[in-house]
Amino acid sequence: MKVASIQMVSGISLDANLNEAMRLLRQAAQLGAELAVLPEYFCFMGHQDADKLVIAETPGLGTVQDFLSDAARAHKLWVVGGTMPMATDDPTHAANASLVYSPKGKCVSRYDKIHLFRYDNGKERYDESEVLAAGDTPVVFEVTDASGQSWRIGQSVCYDLRFPELYRELAADVLLMPAAFTYTTGRAHWEVLLRARAIESQAFMIASAQGGRHENGRSTWGHSMVIDPWGEVLGMHAEGPGVVVADLDMARLQEVRQQLPALEHRRLG
Repeated sequence: MKVASIQMVSGISLDANLNEAMRLLRQAAQLGAELAVLPEYFCFMGHQDADKLVIAETPGLGTVQDFLSDAARAHKLWVVGGTMPMATDDPTHAANASLVYSPKGKCVSRYDKIHLFRYDNGKERYDESEVLAAGDTPVVFEVTDASGQSWRIGQSVCYDLRFPELYRELAADVLLMPAAFTYTTGRAHWEVLLRARAIESQAFMIASAQGGRHENGRSTWGHSMVIDPWGEVLGMHAEGPGVVVADLDMARLQEVRQQLPALEHRRLG
């Protein structure tokens, strides 16, 4: 299955972000991708965290959901909509939700980010729990590629990457990682964590990041990539908008799991 990891530098204009996402999805389709993953907050990065509450949508209704459905159908792609804010029962908090659309434009999966990022080094401070409600359910979905091969795909988002127990529960063939890692934490930990999750899960990893200097002054690390079950980087885009395309080979995944059957050797959990 050919997949695309899409990198963006999203800003404060919803329309501009959606236009850019469409351009990159079109590029992914032209390169032969069957599944494309957008980054976390692909549709909007406001001046303040609370700004995302203004554009929070309800299931099945809203500009961003319509965009994802239309884009998937127009380009005949499985589209993973990075993340977007979805309304909750509490108007002061939204869910950071990753929606998946089939090539027919149908929403087939939703994952609400479980782990909420908090970081304070005295210069940079982030606390997602101030405006986001944490999810509580791991999510997997199935994709059948053009050859008829079925893939078990596990969803995760950004800060989830630091919690390996989530990936054990997903037990997937392909792991998704839409993210907006800060420049500081990304430079230190992004690639090593991605490769570790791929290696220990013996799964492919598609990591789609925000990567650059944003209108709101925030800097994100980027380095979107696709990684194989042995931890090898199949493709990477360091900074700025771009598309990484790679082929996921089920035979390669099975080879790794057969030669080193670590998943069968687990004794705890």
